[in-house]
Amino acid sequence: MPLPTPELDDRKFQDIVDEAKRRIPHYCPEWTNHNVSDPGVALIELFAWMSEMVLYRINQVPERLYVHFLNMVGVEPFPPSVARVDLTFWLSAVLDAPVVVPANTQVMTAVGASGGANEAVVFTTSRDLVIAPPELRMARTVTHDNRVADVWDDLRFGVAGAACFASEELSPGDGFYLGFNRSLAGTVLRLTLTAEAEGIGVDPRDPPLIWEVWNGEGWITATVYDDSTGGLNRAGEIVLLVPVEHELLTVGNSAAYWLRARLLAPQPGQPTYQASPRVRAVEVATLGGTVGAEHAETVGEETIGRSEGGPAQAFPVSHTPVLPRRDGEFVRVTDRDDTTDWTEVGDFTRSGPLDRHYVWESGTGVVRFGPRVRYPDGTVRQHGLEPADGAQISVTGYRHGGGARGNVGPRTLTVLRTSVPYVRGTINLAPATGGVDAETVTEAKVRGPLTLRTGQRAVTAGDFERITLETSTEVARARCLPTDRGNGSVRLLVVPQVRSDATRHQLDDFAISAPLMRQITDQLDAHRLVGSAIEVGTPYYQGVSVAALVHTGPGRPAGLVRQRAIDALTRYINPLTGGPEGTGWPFDGDINAAVVTQLLESIDGVERVEEALLFEYDLRTGARLGAGKDVIRLDGHSLFLSAGHQVVVR
Repeated sequence: MPLPTPELDDRKFQDIVDEAKRRIPHYCPEWTNHNVSDPGVALIELFAWMSEMVLYRINQVPERLYVHFLNMVGVEPFPPSVARVDLTFWLSAVLDAPVVVPANTQVMTAVGASGGANEAVVFTTSRDLVIAPPELRMARTVTHDNRVADVWDDLRFGVAGAACFASEELSPGDGFYLGFNRSLAGTVLRLTLTAEAEGIGVDPRDPPLIWEVWNGEGWITATVYDDSTGGLNRAGEIVLLVPVEHELLTVGNSAAYWLRARLLAPQPGQPTYQASPRVRAVEVATLGGTVGAEHAETVGEETIGRSEGGPAQAFPVSHTPVLPRRDGEFVRVTDRDDTTDWTEVGDFTRSGPLDRHYVWESGTGVVRFGPRVRYPDGTVRQHGLEPADGAQISVTGYRHGGGARGNVGPRTLTVLRTSVPYVRGTINLAPATGGVDAETVTEAKVRGPLTLRTGQRAVTAGDFERITLETSTEVARARCLPTDRGNGSVRLLVVPQVRSDATRHQLDDFAISAPLMRQITDQLDAHRLVGSAIEVGTPYYQGVSVAALVHTGPGRPAGLVRQRAIDALTRYINPLTGGPEGTGWPFDGDINAAVVTQLLESIDGVERVEEALLFEYDLRTGARLGAGKDVIRLDGHSLFLSAGHQVVVR
């Protein structure tokens, strides 16, 4: 049970009235009428009422003292976190020379575009973006069983061109590979194709194709921004947004930066190729580039004060909150002609009297220098060097910003604050995510005791899960399990936050991005015990497909009832929105047909459920596995994910 919050003065209205009346005989003995009808007693009650209000205000002091205590033991409210997004810059024309969009280029929303706010939201690019012309130098076809053929000469000199998928019988996994001299990371690439309609049987608006690049660990999707080729079946252009990761790979004894078009297994009802499309020529060009940006503004060098030569000096910067410092952002002290760069530390515990250390508080923006501490034996020690009297204190630069306000919607960051040569505009094709407001005092009071109680070391499974969840708002769930090695190592399963509607969730949405993986591993490495090993990964996502026969009442549109049923099943069998509580399907939680039947019966328009069967589903190939079941079991390393539901309404 928590200790009660102390009250500095616990007197109430009646206590003050009674105390005043007890003093009347001593100070005013001639006053003998103490009834409520006496005007003097009325004045006493008025005084008591006003005093009670003052005491109420005084008793709020312990709350502030509580927060100061948390600060003293190292528990400070979290500063806001910044929203991040990928910005796409479009060139004014196709160029033969590289174009550089420098780091710290500022892009903002139009005034009023961010939720009706009058002030624009500003994002800043995090690094230089080099938009260079691509150099295509290889072409290969690779079958699903890894047979490689060189088709580069066929594309350049052959009359018939090159068949994109070389298997005798087209199979999912067949690929058409284009090799480049340089990485296409972040490039907006235009492919101009000369082709003829030989890939018959396919719907040109929905071809079973996916474009991918190699990121060093696996193939990741390149977004198709525009495609006028009808699935490689006619002359036209394909505009691809290449991800910001693209690494070297050897295919058929040739190393290059590869882009591939891979044949997919058709979805139910989706027509596929009866013959391979044939490409006769390919031309490539760069239309723009994509780079990461964050909700922040950059401040250059700033003088924040002059030293008085004493201990524990503090100097605030002009803009808050201050974001985590990057390379080149530090405090500089100038004493006459001597300029020195000082080192930021988390606290002064290990700082000696000659160490040029400082603490920079992110939330308040205050730069603090070392205190002078008296120890029990009477000695006084300076923790961190004092800047000399009269020395100028400055910061070389910093970034400020953050908060939920930065979570702007797609296509809202369209205004360049400064022009960039050969760049005609910019846009964010996806919403910004990750912006969280600073922790409130109330929230810090709840977290403080938990932090003190559990400490800063990851020992138990709960510690690992808590530290992982605190790493980023992009972590939705975490599960810690022991490994089979039995040496104290653990496996941490992470479910990332997926912002889209649950009815559109797919397997690839639950992959952990490389930046988030680095955040998690760095955080765990800082808190793990020496010698403990941690494996970070994702759960195994077991696909579940439901086949159900339901009956509806007269006048109910069968198509509407069917869609409601499929949407309800998709949301219920989901790692983030599913399960009985709606907070994500539980680990170790089996699914049975009885629960699914009960869910379907609760849908508006469904009178009864005649039959419901569960099928295991391969989320990669899009195929049901085995016969229908009444129960599908789930182990501790897995979660269910909906796919391929079939609901018949009668």
